[in-house]
Amino acid sequence: MADRPKKRKKREEGGAPEYMTTYGDMVTLLLTFFVMILTTATVDGYELQLILSAFSGVASFDGGNTLQEGRLVELGNTVMSLPSMDRGRALDRARRTAVSLFEPEIRSQKVRVTEDERGLIITLAADAFFDVASAEVRYEETRDILQRLARLLSSDAVEDRNFRLEGHTDSDPTDPEVWRSNWELSVARSLSIFWAIMGYADPSIEDRFQVQGLGETRPLATNDTPEGRAYNRRVDLVILSDGHL
Repeated sequence: MADRPKKRKKREEGGAPEYMTTYGDMVTLLLTFFVMILTTATVDGYELQLILSAFSGVASFDGGNTLQEGRLVELGNTVMSLPSMDRGRALDRARRTAVSLFEPEIRSQKVRVTEDERGLIITLAADAFFDVASAEVRYEETRDILQRLARLLSSDAVEDRNFRLEGHTDSDPTDPEVWRSNWELSVARSLSIFWAIMGYADPSIEDRFQVQGLGETRPLATNDTPEGRAYNRRVDLVILSDGHL
């Protein structure tokens, strides 16, 4: 008896439907589009929070929220009235203001504006404000910078914020006949900057200051080179975040 022809097994199709390829390309293009927008624009922290609130309808939540500034009905609150958001927005506004105020000094590296977990940090290069081994502020060269600092700290952008002045030195030892150690020098420089700022600032902000001297204990760069030591000699004005009051 002749062998019966074997039935071909029906090929099983696997994987995602064909339309998913086109859909995936579209999603990738949209993601790229929005990334390009965000990387070429200055995003206000408050506005970003407002946008993110519109996506609370994703997953287990029902519906989205309006993007209008005002009462978010679904949240049952007014974004403008949320204290933590207001404070975050104020610090973000302070950063933008500081960058604008000190743009020439940032280019010349007399001032740096950065942020970390402590808050907004305005770093003053010690070599621009003091002579070698001195805690006397060079007013003639820095008066304009000090006036702008005072204006920033007296503004609504940092209302109710506390400030900390942190003095830093390099690792070179001091002359014991002038300063017992780098601790004393760093404290004296912080105090000098404090009084210099208060000479132009609203007197009511005086009790919102803290003053510290950290000597050589918090270097930003190596102390093995002249450039690194110059980078480490600084006074940091920190506009403190909520967690570092």
